[in-house]
Amino acid sequence: MGSLILLLGGARSGKSTTALRMAAERGGDSVLFVATATASDDEMAARIAQHRAERPAAWQTLETPRQIGAAVAQIAPLPSVIVVDCITLLAANALLALPEDCTQAQANDAVLAEIDSLLAAQRAHAATWIVVSNEVGMGIVPPYRLGRLYRDALGGANQRLAAAADEVYLLIAGLTWRLK
Repeated sequence: MGSLILLLGGARSGKSTTALRMAAERGGDSVLFVATATASDDEMAARIAQHRAERPAAWQTLETPRQIGAAVAQIAPLPSVIVVDCITLLAANALLALPEDCTQAQANDAVLAEIDSLLAAQRAHAATWIVVSNEVGMGIVPPYRLGRLYRDALGGANQRLAAAADEVYLLIAGLTWRLK
């Protein structure tokens, strides 16, 4: 079984930059980058293109908006480091696949099923996994239903990942604090 590193923080806190640096230090060119974003509009397509350009050309990239565990299981041989960026979008993708009138329990179950699949894949391989997610519990309660479903489901996912992780870091303004 490999190790699991969780990087948490707000938007633009330095999580992705730290993940790229850690992956390069630990894996060199032996890195699989798992991207969960989808190009839903021109601005997002430009962001995805920019992120692709920031990664070393030798790294493998797997673009999958959901079912990371199953997608990674199809890759052989696996590199020594796997970066998942990010759980935040994975959770959004899982929620948006549900009916609009879903319950909080259904939202939690959908997101946690994604996390459990990812953790099963992580436990099955000797790779170091570096997982990026937004910390959403420090802000105000969202004023709309989907926002509350999302915040609560992602908060549960982050807790499950943190409990399983060997190392957990909180990033704020580019500064990294080790929590575990």
